[in-house]
Amino acid sequence: MSVVPDNVLALTQGQVTLSREDLRRVHGQMQRFMLGYEFGLREIETKLSILRDEFTHMHDYNPIEHVTSRVKSVDSIMAKVSRRGLPADLEVIRDNITDIAGVRVTCSFVQDAYRLFDLLTEQDDVTVRTVKDYIATPKANGYKSLHAIVEVPVFLSDGAVDIPVEVQFRTIAMDFWASLEHKIYYKYDGQVPSELVAELGEAAATAAALDERMERLHRELRG
Repeated sequence: MSVVPDNVLALTQGQVTLSREDLRRVHGQMQRFMLGYEFGLREIETKLSILRDEFTHMHDYNPIEHVTSRVKSVDSIMAKVSRRGLPADLEVIRDNITDIAGVRVTCSFVQDAYRLFDLLTEQDDVTVRTVKDYIATPKANGYKSLHAIVEVPVFLSDGAVDIPVEVQFRTIAMDFWASLEHKIYYKYDGQVPSELVAELGEAAATAAALDERMERLHRELRG
């Protein structure tokens, strides 16, 4: 089963002209493929919303500051498929491109990030595929976040499909640092001056110290 964006009439394996009927068929396949990720994203967002509401009403505390989500565009997916040398096949893409649907959960404190990860991944219909703990082991540039690829079943009219969703958990300080770092690297097209790289490293250490201090104050406040 091959996948081609609406405006592309050539497959990766040579030039192939599609008939109008073939184009409609491929468009339908791609539309269904992308809808699966939209629905998978909704499943995760609903689970997080329920957890947030329960904490707010039952524990008088909300560990989630905000949640953002996105589904990659078809062009972005196909660019990544091309970079990785993958065949333009839907099942291959689903197995190998695991960040098509993404959710970012911004928490108040580091403890909240781990707690929400546990509460989400312990649910019976959530399967953990991979975990990368960049909080415990930050990247060399200072980046910190807890990344997980999880699968949730999406029940469509012709059966269930397991959809992978990338979920990132981070604190406000981590999110602020990551946002600034992304803007700097984008501005310099990846060629960031060494003095700015050094300052980013210092800022990451400052953000980590702030997280520790605020969490300590929070524990004292709540006993």
